[in-house]
Amino acid sequence: MCCLSMFLVGLDTTVVNVALPAIGRGLGVGTRSLEWTVDAYTLVLAGLLISSGALADRFGRRRVFQSGLVVFGAASLVCAIAPSVGTLVTARAVQGIGASMLSPVALAIVVNAMPDPRERAQAIGVWASVFGLSMAAGPVTGGALIAGFGWRSVFWVNAPLIVAAVVLSAVFVPESRSQRAQRLDIPGQALLTVAIGVLVGVLIEGPRIGWTSLAALTAYAFAALATVGFVWVESRRREPLMDLRLFRRPVFSSAVLGAVAVFVALNVTLLLNTLYLQHTRGWTPLAAGVATLPMAVGATLCAPLSGRLVGRVGPRLPLVLAGTFIAVGGLCLIGLDQHTHVFLLLPAYLLIGIGFGFANAPITNTAVSGLPPARAGVAGAITSTARQFGAALGIALAGGLVAGAGPAGLPHASRPGWILVAACGLFLFLPAHASRPKEDTIRSTSAGSASRITRRTTPQS
Repeated sequence: MCCLSMFLVGLDTTVVNVALPAIGRGLGVGTRSLEWTVDAYTLVLAGLLISSGALADRFGRRRVFQSGLVVFGAASLVCAIAPSVGTLVTARAVQGIGASMLSPVALAIVVNAMPDPRERAQAIGVWASVFGLSMAAGPVTGGALIAGFGWRSVFWVNAPLIVAAVVLSAVFVPESRSQRAQRLDIPGQALLTVAIGVLVGVLIEGPRIGWTSLAALTAYAFAALATVGFVWVESRRREPLMDLRLFRRPVFSSAVLGAVAVFVALNVTLLLNTLYLQHTRGWTPLAAGVATLPMAVGATLCAPLSGRLVGRVGPRLPLVLAGTFIAVGGLCLIGLDQHTHVFLLLPAYLLIGIGFGFANAPITNTAVSGLPPARAGVAGAITSTARQFGAALGIALAGGLVAGAGPAGLPHASRPGWILVAACGLFLFLPAHASRPKEDTIRSTSAGSASRITRRTTPQS
């Protein structure tokens, strides 16, 4: 059930991206308005993830999970019948509210239902692989639905999935919450929502308004003030929304930064790939979507394997593999030009997908393991927020690199983007290194315990 919610959120994002040109033709609007069809969803989702996770820890995870499904489903129906772009953008923002109650809360349900560390790591690997499935299904399904039934069908398709999820969650998903009800941190939640919302918003609007414009500088200052206020409030509360001392731990903080890096690399890849194949090579949206299948297959197959590796040997090896594959995939595309053979493109996409599959489980498991199960909702929400921030940052950076480049010049303009993808892969060696002392400590502790047991039991034998 938790995997179904992840699939639903991922599918909705990729399907809508493919549908944007058809939506523009159907509603008679331009590119600028269409961007907010995607951005409104991203902005609200990123701003509310941690607050939704905290509410789930307090009021019950299944209850919040089902509420998110209902909100998401109702907003999908409004999107399907939207008469104007204003109504569509508003409904997409409401979809973001519902989606914020699904991803981190589903992860918290998994953590609490599976207390065994090895089983939990494997489950998180399977859970993470569903994102790869949504990557594969979204572009292809979206293209087929639009061709057969029009753009509104991409929202209607959510209805049967939502109904099934609501009914089955009532039957199979156990209720769980913190054993002791924690006080709501209203000031902290408000300040965090403002800080994340403004940061993501300026990343989205930066290429249009200019990174050094008065509006952008004002947004930077506002986000900085909200962040300082959040730190000040949280450091003085007995029961804060987010325990800031967690970020003093290199393992936890590097895992959060690793989540940002992974999703910067992924979204730079997806955007540059879409622009290159459709604008420079003249491929159709459906053909460009099919080209991402190697990436999706790599992510889907390697995520469960990564979860098993985390359960057996810890997060270090999967992170090293993830960083290596992403870096090599990015380096393969640095020499991209108008005539790059498809037999180079597809293996490069496959390598990046494999790296993405290996990265999710160790990063998520490390972040979740940093908090007790009673705070699993917030733990999952922190990494989900890092992913959304990384997605917005990746889109902004990639868009800025190719802004103003024509079809012929786009491959050359995108080369710094592929260097960035490779750099993000190399960055994953940092959380891999940070996880090593913990593993060594466990081994030395285990060895010490074994030697003490031997010394105690040998004379008795």
